[in-house]
Formats: sequence, C-alpha cells, structure tokens
Amino acid sequence: SPDCSFTCHYRCRALVRLDCSGPPGASDEDDGTEQALEKDTNVDEPGEWEKAELDQAQVEQRIKEYNSQINSNLFMSLNKDGSYTGFIKVQLKLVRPVSVPATKRVPSLQAGRPGPRTQGVKRRTSFYLPKGTVKHLHILSHTRASEVIDALLRKFTVVDNPRKFALFERSEKDEQVYLRKLADEERPLRLRLLAGPSEKVLSFVLKENETGEVNWDAFTLPELHNFLRILQREEEEHVRQLRHRYARCRQKMQEAL
Repeated sequence: SPDCSFTCHYRCRALVRLDCSGPPGASDEDDGTEQALEKDTNVDEPGEWEKAELDQAQVEQRIKEYNSQINSNLFMSLNKDGSYTGFIKVQLKLVRPVSVPATKRVPSLQAGRPGPRTQGVKRRTSFYLPKGTVKHLHILSHTRASEVIDALLRKFTVVDNPRKFALFERSEKDEQVYLRKLADEERPLRLRLLAGPSEKVLSFVLKENETGEVNWDAFTLPELHNFLRILQREEEEHVRQLRHRYARCRQKMQEAL
C-alpha cells in the first residue's frame, strides 16, 4: 500500500492483514485531542501518593474504602498472608499491528500417505487490535507490571516479544493528561488501591515501548536479517543517487570547458 509501505517476505504477503485505508496518522478527532493533551506531559517519577507505604491496618482500611466506592462487583479482597487481590482495567492503545500464531495444514505430496508435511506449520499473521480494546485482569498485590504485560499478551495470543510493550499509568489533572511508564517491578494493584477506583485519578494503558532507542534484542533472527537487507538496499540507493549527482556536476563542468 502507498500509505503504509509495509515490508514482508513474498511468501508471507498472503498472511498479512493490514488496514491501510487511510493516510498515516489518520484517526478520530477524540484521539487527536488526547494526543495533543498528552504531548510533553510525560513524567518520569511517581507522585507522592504513589510512594506511600501502608501497614496491614491501613491496607485493610483502604480496601474497605475502595470496595465502598465502586459500582460493580470487581472488589478487592484481603488474604490471610497479608496480600490482597483485585481487578485492574487496562486499555490497549497500540499504534502498530501485533502478531498472532496461525496454523496452516500443508497437504502431502503423496495422497493417502501421512508424512511430516501434513503436520501443522507454524506461521504468523498480523492485525491491528480494535480501537478502544479494554481488558480486566484479576491480579495479586505483588503482581509486577512486567507480569501484567505478559498476561495481556497471553489473553490475546500475541507472540511478539513482551519487551516491545510497556505499561503506562494515565491521570488527568487541571485539563492535562499525564502519562508515566511503569518500571517492570512496580505493582499495578497497589497503585490502584492507593489511587482509589477513579479512572481520572489513575488508569492503565498498554502502549508500544518507545524508549528512543531500538531494542534489537526484541526481534527474531528472520526480522533482523530482513532489516539488514533493507538497510543494504537503502545504502545502495543512496550511493547511486550520490554518484549520479556528482556525474551530472562533472558533465556540466566538462560542457563549460
């Protein structure tokens, strides 16, 4: 497609399903407004309330307050060992498509004789997750952010490397939207308990892990080999254009002489 210009293997072309009906960046007005609000409002450090340490009695009191404020049956419960369980809601806002496994049975060359080619061949297919996809997860108080990401990918059978994604906390204050990427060791249910049930005070979002640097370890060997081929073609094209420019300059000089 001229809009997205995706690159894939020739044999994989039939397996790729991409919605390229619009130009890059085209989205609803709501998304554009939110992106404008979120621009330059990222914060790196947790707020003061997120750093609070609660003893057993305070945890129990917070859970009672939390359960009294929600309008659903997604309650938190205190366990005998001092831990607690509850639900978090995560919104998936992924810009790029995700990969899921697809099994295609390859017929044997000799009919009636089962062989290794009749077995399922592991393949991948890519698609965009529907806009506004939300998932509730039942987790423990000591469940880490990295484990939440793993659980979400398993729920949707996504086979991409978990390191390609990051869990963010989102909050609204004074008509500004603040996003903060959670560290792998942070505990989302603890943050949910400290913030209370209000989605404006705190909500969770799964997004691509944009670190500013490419995490090459997160890609498979075929992907890396493909990137190298693309890089080589780009380099060859750049060299061709450079030589052509100098050749034209040299020709003009010779004509002038």
